[in-house]
Amino acid sequence: MKNSYVTFAIILILTFISFKSEGQEKRIKGFVTTFDSIPLINAKIIVSSSKLIFLTDSIGHFELNCLPTDRLKISANGFSTQKVKIKEENKMLHVNLKLKTSLKKDKISVAYGYVKDDKKLFSIASISDDDDDDFAQYADIYALIVRKLVGVQIINKEIIIRGPSSINGSNAALIIVDDVPVNIQTLEGLRPFNVKRISLLKDGSAAIYGSRGANGVVIIEMKKGGE
Repeated sequence: MKNSYVTFAIILILTFISFKSEGQEKRIKGFVTTFDSIPLINAKIIVSSSKLIFLTDSIGHFELNCLPTDRLKISANGFSTQKVKIKEENKMLHVNLKLKTSLKKDKISVAYGYVKDDKKLFSIASISDDDDDDFAQYADIYALIVRKLVGVQIINKEIIIRGPSSINGSNAALIIVDDVPVNIQTLEGLRPFNVKRISLLKDGSAAIYGSRGANGVVIIEMKKGGE
């Protein structure tokens, strides 16, 4: 009988410890960026269990308390919202938000703050397959870009937007395909008939991309299924 009481007491203690462990909050630190390295300030983090809201600081950093297996909802104006499930071993998180394809957002969160409405990201040039010209008639992506976009050169397979000049020796524009930075090899593999839209950004309009956009940015949007 005595052993039964001891066993019961142990079970109660273990249950209490387990319950306390599950309900105990943990401290989580993290960073919110875009394009892998550009910090986003004032990005919003919502803790699922408590509904508390936290904002990232001037370097995209945040700290918060949550349950060991909680969920976080991270968002910023102009970027796709991302949900993250906390794991027991998580102590530091890196959340990378993707820029939405539309260039007509009133506010875009960037490393130095928000780009207000009067400085929104308008392209200096843009062409679309919906225009009168058929992209399929061009032999490759380079021919399409050079013949349709004024002020662009191709030098050693790099796209050069006349105007920007880099201090690091390279004048190649940053290439973004469906929100993802790509290299020359990926660019060469694109087929004009699969391209939906190409936009050029430079100077202030390319500020969202930080130093990587110093030589201008070529944004390529590919057709999705059925388009």
